[in-house]
Amino acid sequence: MTALAGVAPFIHVAEVSGSGEYDGFIGWVLSLMESMGELGVGLAVLLETFIPPIPSEAVLPGAGFLAYDGRMNFWWAWALATLGALVGAWIWYWIGAAIGRTRTRTLVGKVPLMDTDDFDKAEAFFLKWGGAAVFFGRCVPLVRSFISIPAGIERMGFLRFTLYTLAGSGIWNGIWIGLGFAFGPAIRPVLEQWSGVLSNAVVVVILALVLWFVVARILRRKRRVA
Repeated sequence: MTALAGVAPFIHVAEVSGSGEYDGFIGWVLSLMESMGELGVGLAVLLETFIPPIPSEAVLPGAGFLAYDGRMNFWWAWALATLGALVGAWIWYWIGAAIGRTRTRTLVGKVPLMDTDDFDKAEAFFLKWGGAAVFFGRCVPLVRSFISIPAGIERMGFLRFTLYTLAGSGIWNGIWIGLGFAFGPAIRPVLEQWSGVLSNAVVVVILALVLWFVVARILRRKRRVA
């Protein structure tokens, strides 16, 4: 109890007010972070590592807004978001190391709308850029989820991998949480009036990107057959 009392002023778990005034996907994200506090930010970022359609670009500004609104501590939100990203990266790293190159290449070839060329290109990219690929890959949607796999396959030094991941994730998370904090006064009325519309817009964009990927892959395969 003494230890929890010392942390309580900084990590808010269940003492924040509800976000019932916000609707849709954005309202759900804010509710998650409000109900679990800064721990919810870390959890959301960790989930995004494994479920790419949950974009950190939509999650992190919400954390910044809550920090601006006094319902979250900015630095704890940033630290736990970065920790969540690091834990997710570690998991993918060890998956890549455990499965190995040959089996991973085979698995990629069996994924619908993907083939072994995708793996070969990703591997070649990592071998060329190494640490820079890990660092900058943390700032690219989808890539940040999977750049850890070739790092694990190639047995990149674990400490080196961790440092590059921390640096890239820390900068990325700081930018987006900072934007949510800086534009808090402007974000509040927009969220109150348009959170449902904005949530639908996020979903539409995600679906459009998925559709574009599917169509592009189908056309590529048709060209190869022709």
